[in-house]
This record gives sequence, C-alpha cells and structure tokens, in this order.
Amino acid sequence: MLKILLPTTLLLPVALLSPPKSLWTNTTTYSLLIATISLQWLPPTYYPLKNLTPWTGVDQISSPLLVLSCWLLPLMIMASQNHLQHEPPSRKRTFIATLITVQPFIILAFSTTELMLFYISFEATLIPTLILITRWGSQPERLSAGIYLLFYTLISSLPLLITILFLHTKMGTLHLPILKLTHPSLTTSWSDTLSSLALLMAFMVKAPLYGLHLWLPKAHVEAPIAGSMLLAALLLKLGGYGIMRITLFMGPLSNYLPYPFLTLALWGALMTSSICLRQTDLKSLIAYSSVSHMGLVIAASMIQTHWSFSGAMILMISHGLTSSMLFCLANTNYERTHSRILILTRGLQPLLPLMATWWLLANLTNMALPPTTNLMAELTIMTALFNWSPFTIILTGTATLLTASYTLYMLLMTQRGPLPAHITSIQNSNTREHLLMTLHIAPMLLLILKPELISGTPL
Repeated sequence: MLKILLPTTLLLPVALLSPPKSLWTNTTTYSLLIATISLQWLPPTYYPLKNLTPWTGVDQISSPLLVLSCWLLPLMIMASQNHLQHEPPSRKRTFIATLITVQPFIILAFSTTELMLFYISFEATLIPTLILITRWGSQPERLSAGIYLLFYTLISSLPLLITILFLHTKMGTLHLPILKLTHPSLTTSWSDTLSSLALLMAFMVKAPLYGLHLWLPKAHVEAPIAGSMLLAALLLKLGGYGIMRITLFMGPLSNYLPYPFLTLALWGALMTSSICLRQTDLKSLIAYSSVSHMGLVIAASMIQTHWSFSGAMILMISHGLTSSMLFCLANTNYERTHSRILILTRGLQPLLPLMATWWLLANLTNMALPPTTNLMAELTIMTALFNWSPFTIILTGTATLLTASYTLYMLLMTQRGPLPAHITSIQNSNTREHLLMTLHIAPMLLLILKPELISGTPL
C-alpha cells in the first residue's frame, strides 16, 4: 500500500516545484508510472485480504476500484491541459495539486478495513471536488452546484456517522474483518432497521439513487472536465462500493428494507433514460445516463448474491471508463464550439473524422454492445434480478432499450446532420486527445479478455 501512497503524496512537490515548461509532462508521466505500479493489485488471490496492514487491506471488491482511481489521475491531468492554457502558472499548479490531493483519500476509502477511517476518507474527498467545481467551473451557477453537492452529501452522511458510533458501542470494534466474523450485527428489530437505513443513506446519495440524484446533473454541468471525470468515474463508485461493503456485514437484510431501494433504482433507470431522450445539453445527458447505470448497480448490490455483486463490480469499472471517456469527448466538442447545446454543435463528423471514430466507440460501449464488459455486467445483473423476481425483466429490458435510444440520439446529434452556419473554422484534433481516448478505451477492450480481474470474485 505504501509503495502507491508515498509516490502519490510525493506528486504534490513535483506539481509545486516543477519548472513551468515541464509541469504537465512531469506530473502526467509520474502519475502514469504510479498507475502502472498499481496494476499489481489486480490479479485475484484465494486469500480474503492481501497487502494487509493494521488499517488497510486490498480484497477482490476494492482492487479493481483502486486501480481505476490510480489510472484516472494521469487522464484527468491530460484532459485539463487545454482548459488551463491561459491561466498563470501558479493557478495551474494549484489545480494539479487539488487533483492530486483527492487521490490518497480515494485510495484510503477503497482500501481501509476500519469503518471510521472509511468515513473520514469518504467525506474528505468532498473538499477537493468542491474546490474544483466552485473555482474552475465555467458558469456562474457553479456556486449553487457546489452548495447542492455539499448539503446533499453532508446531510446524508451525518446519520452514517451516528450509526458507525452506535455500531462501535454495540460491537466494541469497527474493524471490517472482525465485523464479518461476528454474528450479523444488525438484526430485524426496528432500531436496527433504522440503523441499516442510516448506513445505506449516505451511499445512496453518493451513488446516486433516483430521487436523491438532483445534485449530480448540476455538479456535472458546472464542473471543469477533470471535475466531471472525477465525479463520474470515482466518486459515484464510492457510493456503490459503500453499499456492497455495508450490506455484507448487515447479514440478510430485513425482509422489507431492500424493496424501496430496488424499486427506486429500477424505476430511476427508466425515468433518467427517458429524461436523456429530451436533453438539449450534452453534459447533462451524460450525467443523467450515469444515474441510470448506477441504478442497476444499486439494485444489484441490494440483492446480495454472488452473481449480482459480480455484475455490480464489472458495471462500476466499465461505467467509470465509459462515462469518463464520454465527458472527455463532450469537452473536446465544447473547446472547439464553446457550446454544449446539441443543436448548435452537430454535424462534426466531416470536420473531425478521427474524433467521430472515438465517439462511435464510446457510444457503442455505453450501449453495452458485445464484446464489451458493459454487456457482460448488464447481462449478469439482469440474470441476478430476474432470478430474484421475474417481474424485474420488464423494467431492466425497457431501460436497456431506452439506453440504446438515447445513446444513438447523442451520436447522431453530435456527428451527423447539417453543419450549423456559425461554425466556419474548427481546430483539428491533436495527439494529446487521441492518446487520452486510447487510454480510456484500451482497458475496456482488454478487460473482456480476462473479466475475472474486475468481477470481484476469487479465481
């Protein structure tokens, strides 16, 4: 664990002391090296926890998410270069330092084996994200977006803190391996049902569950590109990861607790997919599609079977890479046309043919076309849900159909159609952008060759 955490913290002096000319090169190369070292966490083992220290340990559920969080830092730095090119060097350094600060907290949140440390790192990721949105966001509404994010997250996580303290007084420990070995700590009495609800609430807001998702589109639309990538690829996964971790030691949940969450998650997948069909703002469309995909993850984690956990894990990783890539593509369009409105930025395929290829690939993975891990994840989750209740096939089937519809709508609106009259000249796509897209799509295409690396189950 230290061989990743120490270099990550040492990235801060690299960002603050590098000469201005080689600032981007140094930070990107160094963070890519850290991402490469982190790949050692991926191979599954028979042991429940590896790299075990008193407070942290890596297991099958956390290793794919840890590697994803290390992998995304260099990509976020690469994606932000154009956005910051006119800023003074001191602000560039502050921006990169803010991005680097999130990293140790996310690594700690995904690898900790102690609930209080998990709560602290879970909450600490909020501060750098808030700074990114409120300082580097593009529109005046960024402050209200930041307030939405702050209050939704804080109000939902206070019950979580109280319940963690309650668990500690009841069990005498907050160490996850020990909590798993003891008798299910939360039984079916009403106080324990309330505790289970409070534990799940913070993660449901973070994931986000439909109905508690209003902060997400606002935050995405206002955030700079790195903020959007961070939110979509990592912070939403903290919610899904938290649900999987917490439900594991709650024993079989009380008979009626999963129903409201499952209903809202599956209904939300339908509703947000329908909302996507009538979005005019490109970033907002991708943000709502995240809510719909994470709805499936929540539904799967609430059933608590091996199949559903496995499907949820694969979907979290695939969605992290896909939505991050879609935000990058939306950003390349925005940097050239200075608009996110779909009607004003259409017909770009003849002008940027290589970018159109990336658009096609990203949209096909978003639609869960074979041979992508997205398809494997959705099929696994649908099978698990159908096994739990055959009625769910109607909801999941319709949601899949709507996902395909809005994805094709997004592709056709951005790439096809007449070129708007106001676009007279456009900047060519460059190597940095193509490298960024390659680093997103390559892991997705390679993971289908060995999906057990991210399926959350030992060999």
